[in-house]
Amino acid sequence: MTTVLLLTISNVFMTYAWYGHLRHRGVPLFTTILLSWGIAFFEYCFQVPANRFGYGRFTAAELKTLQEVISLVVFAVFSVLYLREEFRWNYAAGFVLIIAAVFVVFHKW
Repeated sequence: MTTVLLLTISNVFMTYAWYGHLRHRGVPLFTTILLSWGIAFFEYCFQVPANRFGYGRFTAAELKTLQEVISLVVFAVFSVLYLREEFRWNYAAGFVLIIAAVFVVFHKW
């Protein structure tokens, strides 16, 4: 559970660093890059321990899969609440397919 919590916190920082500036398009690009880079530092402060603590309990492929699913969930919430974008049915359908991929990765064949 620690790994999932750390990955979630990491992805909140990552999502804001990558997409938060879209509401502030008047800020110069160079400034935006520096601010995003600074925010990404905190992403790494959670991402690296998440992978360190999770590896062994999860394989590297499982850790990456967890990260991607968490990233999509965080991004979906962020895009609706912060960017005020509509969540469309095809996004949900795509996420369902990704969840199917999670099953394939985590299933012991």
